[in-house]
Amino acid sequence: MNKDILKGKWEQASGTLKENWGKLTNDDLQEINGSLEVFQGKMQEKYGMAKEEAEKEFHKSIS
Repeated sequence: MNKDILKGKWEQASGTLKENWGKLTNDDLQEINGSLEVFQGKMQEKYGMAKEEAEKEFHKSIS
């Protein structure tokens, strides 16, 4: 996926992520900034979620 497209989708997805995953703060979302790896780490840290599950949630949120 093109980085510009991902950035645009991230802007939209971040609001959805915050609604669905209330433990993610605005600071977390700024830190994630569209990065799958950072998102996975935050989801593991805050929800105990497996990397694979976090990856599915990430892709679901940006599609």
